[in-house]
Amino acid sequence: MLRFYNTLFRKKQAFKPLKTKKAGLYTCGPTVYWFAHIGNLRTYIFEDILKKVLEYSGYKVKHVMNITDVGHLTSDADTGEDKLEKGAKREKKTVWEIAEFYTKAFKQDIRHLNIKPPDIWIKATDTIKDQLNLIKILEKKGFTYKISDGVYFDTSKLKTYGRLWKSKKRQVKTRARVEIVVGKKNPFDFALWKFSPKGTKRQMEWKSPWGIGFPGWHTECVVMGIKNLGIPFDIHCGGIDHISVHHPNEIAQAEAAYGKVFARYWLHGEFLILNKGKMAKSEGNIIILENLIKKRFNPLAYRYLCLGAHYRSKLCFSLNALKGAQNSLDNLYQKITELAENSSPSNSKHYENISRSVKDYQERFLGFIQDDLDMPKALALSWKLIKDKKIPSQEKYKLLMDFDRVFGLNLSQIKKIKIPEKIRELVEEREQYRKQKNWQKADEIRQKIKKQGYIVEDTEKGAKLKKFST
Repeated sequence: MLRFYNTLFRKKQAFKPLKTKKAGLYTCGPTVYWFAHIGNLRTYIFEDILKKVLEYSGYKVKHVMNITDVGHLTSDADTGEDKLEKGAKREKKTVWEIAEFYTKAFKQDIRHLNIKPPDIWIKATDTIKDQLNLIKILEKKGFTYKISDGVYFDTSKLKTYGRLWKSKKRQVKTRARVEIVVGKKNPFDFALWKFSPKGTKRQMEWKSPWGIGFPGWHTECVVMGIKNLGIPFDIHCGGIDHISVHHPNEIAQAEAAYGKVFARYWLHGEFLILNKGKMAKSEGNIIILENLIKKRFNPLAYRYLCLGAHYRSKLCFSLNALKGAQNSLDNLYQKITELAENSSPSNSKHYENISRSVKDYQERFLGFIQDDLDMPKALALSWKLIKDKKIPSQEKYKLLMDFDRVFGLNLSQIKKIKIPEKIRELVEEREQYRKQKNWQKADEIRQKIKKQGYIVEDTEKGAKLKKFST
């Protein structure tokens, strides 16, 4: 049975979709004013795993992701510059060019990480009319007021506001992030529509019943989610940073306008952290995926690293940790190659015992992934399977291919490594020295081979080569 930790109720709950074997999934997408950093990408990996687990469990998933190309200001407090306008000034381009460029960059990143794209991409700028209609509904129901810089949502009118906050401590932290706009009635009130500053013309602005301006960041997701998935829908995801402001504001608008719960399950991924704290563009300590690729890391090594930590646990990133993940991934690829080469039909004499063991692995894997996406245990189980001498190579290979429907490490694309003739000659030369017990010469050749990107492993059946990433 699928169970997820639902932030809304702060506990694990059995997943019961609105429609049998169907799941509506909304994931907060990128604000396309710069590259997504690997902390952002950890969230998208977690959401991809969720989607793959749902599909593995027999659900048909309808996945919607937004592209925020307007309205996300540099402060959660509805102040500061629009991030797209800021990006346009930085690069001396139009905001439309900035949005297009970084949307393409984001899509390339998720391809590198083998993240399955959503069924529906939707841009904030394509839903301006829908957002205006939502604000009109809220206005009619008495949830809005107007001040000098925009139209705001009055949180004091909604008794359930802040339902994602689990404690007063969270409330205090949120208050510190938002209580700075002059004229707001309450510290938690948020902008639904911002007016263009007097005397300036923004590149992105629209007419509205209240004045020329642009939508608040928190309104777009409400509109996009309901437009494509209805209300309520099954699952809404995002990073843990959205628990304080963004997601409570989405929930508030939906409940105020329609009197219904916006989404039934809320899942949040924890931060990726460095030694000096969480990774964030505002902190100036970001790493983008392209940086890692230039350092000759397989981007799937980063995915592997993320699999090793539960999505609700902080993950400490370092290049050494990534190197370890790369080595583990290379080793896994090597094992897959060996299993493919050594596959042979199961011994019929022991088939019943083998079949029971295979079923046991399948059930344990399913149990781990359905228990709030416990990927560390699922990954550990895979290595246990690889080392299990009772299960034939062919069955191991089939199981690992099946598990990779969730892991997303492209194991089915691993092909037998072609060893260059020069490397083979070095291996043969080293074997001769080993037979002569000239260990010094043999070790010198081992180092030569290593410099060429290969590791020699001595086994009972002779030397084996494994390619590794430098």
